[in-house]
Amino acid sequence: MLQSLYGRVLALSARPNAPWWLAVISFAEASFFPIPPDVLLIPMALARPQRAWWLALVCTVASVAGGALGYFIGYALFEILATPLLHAYHYEAAFARFKDSYAEYGLWVILLKGVTPIPYKIVTIASGAASFNFGTFMAASVVTRGARFFLVAGLLRYFGDPIRDFIERRLGWVLLAVLVGIIGGFVVLKLA
Repeated sequence: MLQSLYGRVLALSARPNAPWWLAVISFAEASFFPIPPDVLLIPMALARPQRAWWLALVCTVASVAGGALGYFIGYALFEILATPLLHAYHYEAAFARFKDSYAEYGLWVILLKGVTPIPYKIVTIASGAASFNFGTFMAASVVTRGARFFLVAGLLRYFGDPIRDFIERRLGWVLLAVLVGIIGGFVVLKLA
Protein backbone atom coordinates (compact mmCIF):
# COMPACT_ATOMS: atom_id res chain seq x y z
CA MET A 1 0.00 0.00 0.00
CA LEU A 2 2.76 2.46 0.92
CA GLN A 3 4.64 1.65 -2.29
CA SER A 4 1.58 2.39 -4.44
CA LEU A 5 0.97 5.65 -2.57
CA TYR A 6 4.64 6.58 -2.99
CA GLY A 7 4.46 5.80 -6.72
CA ARG A 8 1.33 7.89 -7.07
CA VAL A 9 2.92 10.87 -5.27
CA LEU A 10 5.99 10.62 -7.54
CA ALA A 11 3.75 10.53 -10.62
CA LEU A 12 1.69 13.51 -9.41
CA SER A 13 4.82 15.47 -8.56
CA ALA A 14 5.98 15.30 -12.16
CA ARG A 15 2.81 17.01 -13.42
CA PRO A 16 3.01 20.58 -14.74
CA ASN A 17 0.74 22.03 -12.02
CA ALA A 18 2.68 20.41 -9.14
CA PRO A 19 4.80 23.55 -8.42
CA TRP A 20 1.59 25.50 -7.83
CA TRP A 21 0.53 22.98 -5.19
CA LEU A 22 4.02 23.15 -3.69
CA ALA A 23 3.66 26.94 -3.44
CA VAL A 24 0.22 26.65 -1.83
CA ILE A 25 1.45 24.15 0.77
CA SER A 26 4.59 26.22 1.48
CA PHE A 27 2.53 29.38 1.95
CA ALA A 28 -0.06 27.72 4.16
CA GLU A 29 2.51 25.88 6.31
CA ALA A 30 4.21 29.14 7.25
CA SER A 31 1.02 30.60 8.68
CA PHE A 32 -1.59 27.97 9.60
CA PHE A 33 -1.23 24.53 7.94
CA PRO A 34 0.44 21.68 9.91
CA ILE A 35 2.07 19.72 7.04
CA PRO A 36 5.56 20.87 5.95
CA PRO A 37 6.21 21.42 2.23
CA ASP A 38 8.95 18.77 2.31
CA VAL A 39 6.28 16.12 1.75
CA LEU A 40 5.91 17.55 -1.76
CA LEU A 41 9.38 19.01 -2.32
CA ILE A 42 11.15 15.69 -1.81
CA PRO A 43 9.13 13.59 -4.29
CA MET A 44 9.05 16.47 -6.77
CA ALA A 45 12.83 16.88 -6.67
CA LEU A 46 13.27 13.10 -6.94
CA ALA A 47 10.92 12.95 -9.91
CA ARG A 48 12.66 15.83 -11.72
CA PRO A 49 16.10 16.49 -10.19
CA GLN A 50 16.96 19.07 -12.88
CA ARG A 51 14.22 21.29 -11.40
CA ALA A 52 15.36 20.98 -7.76
CA TRP A 53 16.70 24.57 -7.54
CA TRP A 54 13.51 25.97 -9.08
CA LEU A 55 11.39 23.98 -6.61
CA ALA A 56 13.49 25.25 -3.68
CA LEU A 57 12.93 28.80 -4.90
CA VAL A 58 9.17 28.19 -5.13
CA CYS A 59 9.18 26.85 -1.56
CA THR A 60 11.27 29.75 -0.29
CA VAL A 61 9.23 32.54 -1.89
CA ALA A 62 5.87 31.00 -0.93
CA SER A 63 7.02 30.20 2.61
CA VAL A 64 8.32 33.74 3.21
CA ALA A 65 5.05 35.17 1.84
CA GLY A 66 3.13 32.81 4.14
CA GLY A 67 5.39 33.95 6.96
CA ALA A 68 4.24 37.52 6.34
CA LEU A 69 0.64 36.33 6.74
CA GLY A 70 1.59 34.50 9.94
CA TYR A 71 3.24 37.67 11.22
CA PHE A 72 0.06 39.61 10.44
CA ILE A 73 -2.05 37.00 12.24
CA GLY A 74 0.13 37.38 15.34
CA TYR A 75 0.24 41.15 15.06
CA ALA A 76 -3.40 41.94 14.28
CA LEU A 77 -5.38 39.09 15.76
CA PHE A 78 -3.29 38.76 18.90
CA GLU A 79 -4.43 42.21 20.00
CA ILE A 80 -8.06 41.39 19.30
CA LEU A 81 -8.15 37.90 20.83
CA ALA A 82 -5.40 37.69 23.42
CA THR A 83 -5.24 41.16 24.99
CA PRO A 84 -8.59 40.78 26.79
CA LEU A 85 -7.42 37.41 28.16
CA LEU A 86 -4.08 38.85 29.28
CA HIS A 87 -5.96 41.62 31.05
CA ALA A 88 -8.47 39.22 32.64
CA TYR A 89 -5.67 37.05 34.05
CA HIS A 90 -3.40 39.99 34.91
CA TYR A 91 -0.65 38.71 32.59
CA GLU A 92 0.15 42.08 31.04
CA ALA A 93 3.51 42.25 32.82
CA ALA A 94 4.40 38.70 31.78
CA PHE A 95 3.60 39.49 28.16
CA ALA A 96 5.66 42.70 28.36
CA ARG A 97 8.61 40.57 29.54
CA PHE A 98 8.02 38.17 26.64
CA LYS A 99 8.05 41.08 24.17
CA ASP A 100 11.27 42.45 25.68
CA SER A 101 12.87 39.03 25.55
CA TYR A 102 11.73 38.51 21.96
CA ALA A 103 13.03 41.93 20.97
CA GLU A 104 16.45 40.89 22.28
CA TYR A 105 16.58 37.26 21.10
CA GLY A 106 13.91 37.14 18.37
CA LEU A 107 16.40 37.18 15.50
CA TRP A 108 18.10 34.08 16.92
CA VAL A 109 14.75 32.38 17.44
CA ILE A 110 13.82 33.03 13.80
CA LEU A 111 17.23 31.93 12.48
CA LEU A 112 17.34 28.73 14.51
CA LYS A 113 13.73 27.61 14.27
CA GLY A 114 13.41 28.52 10.59
CA VAL A 115 15.69 25.64 9.59
CA THR A 116 14.42 23.01 12.05
CA PRO A 117 11.35 20.77 11.97
CA ILE A 118 9.74 23.02 14.60
CA PRO A 119 6.60 24.42 12.94
CA TYR A 120 7.55 27.71 11.30
CA LYS A 121 4.04 29.12 11.78
CA ILE A 122 4.74 29.35 15.53
CA VAL A 123 7.73 31.59 14.81
CA THR A 124 5.80 33.77 12.38
CA ILE A 125 2.83 34.27 14.69
CA ALA A 126 5.03 34.86 17.76
CA SER A 127 7.07 37.43 15.82
CA GLY A 128 3.91 39.35 14.98
CA ALA A 129 2.53 39.07 18.50
CA ALA A 130 5.78 40.45 19.89
CA SER A 131 5.77 43.25 17.28
CA PHE A 132 9.24 42.14 16.22
CA ASN A 133 10.76 44.36 13.52
CA PHE A 134 9.03 43.27 10.32
CA GLY A 135 11.98 43.99 8.00
CA THR A 136 14.36 41.98 10.18
CA PHE A 137 11.78 39.20 10.40
CA MET A 138 11.41 39.04 6.61
CA ALA A 139 15.18 39.12 6.01
CA ALA A 140 15.78 36.34 8.54
CA SER A 141 12.92 34.35 7.01
CA VAL A 142 14.45 34.59 3.53
CA VAL A 143 17.79 33.36 4.89
CA THR A 144 16.49 30.49 7.01
CA ARG A 145 13.75 29.22 4.73
CA GLY A 146 16.01 29.53 1.70
CA ALA A 147 18.81 27.67 3.47
CA ARG A 148 16.47 24.88 4.47
CA PHE A 149 14.80 24.36 1.12
CA PHE A 150 17.94 24.81 -0.98
CA LEU A 151 19.82 22.35 1.24
CA VAL A 152 17.10 19.73 0.73
CA ALA A 153 16.97 20.44 -3.00
CA GLY A 154 20.76 20.31 -3.34
CA LEU A 155 21.01 16.99 -1.55
CA LEU A 156 18.24 15.54 -3.69
CA ARG A 157 19.73 16.92 -6.90
CA TYR A 158 23.20 15.56 -6.31
CA PHE A 159 22.32 12.35 -4.47
CA GLY A 160 18.88 11.76 -5.97
CA ASP A 161 19.20 8.19 -7.23
CA PRO A 162 20.79 6.75 -4.07
CA ILE A 163 18.26 8.67 -1.95
CA ARG A 164 15.39 7.41 -4.10
CA ASP A 165 16.68 3.83 -3.78
CA PHE A 166 17.02 4.25 -0.01
CA ILE A 167 13.48 5.64 0.29
CA GLU A 168 11.99 2.95 -1.92
CA ARG A 169 13.67 0.11 0.00
CA ARG A 170 12.81 1.54 3.44
CA LEU A 171 9.62 3.50 2.77
CA GLY A 172 7.87 2.53 6.00
CA TRP A 173 10.86 3.58 8.10
CA VAL A 174 11.31 6.82 6.16
CA LEU A 175 7.66 7.77 6.68
CA LEU A 176 7.96 6.90 10.35
CA ALA A 177 11.05 9.11 10.64
CA VAL A 178 9.21 12.02 8.96
CA LEU A 179 6.26 11.57 11.31
CA VAL A 180 8.57 11.44 14.34
CA GLY A 181 10.32 14.59 13.08
CA ILE A 182 7.03 16.48 12.77
CA ILE A 183 5.76 15.33 16.16
CA GLY A 184 9.20 15.93 17.67
CA GLY A 185 9.11 19.51 16.39
CA PHE A 186 5.84 20.11 18.22
CA VAL A 187 7.21 18.46 21.38
CA VAL A 188 10.40 20.54 21.32
CA LEU A 189 8.29 23.64 20.84
CA LYS A 190 6.09 22.69 23.77
CA LEU A 191 9.14 22.17 26.00
CA ALA A 192 10.90 25.35 24.84
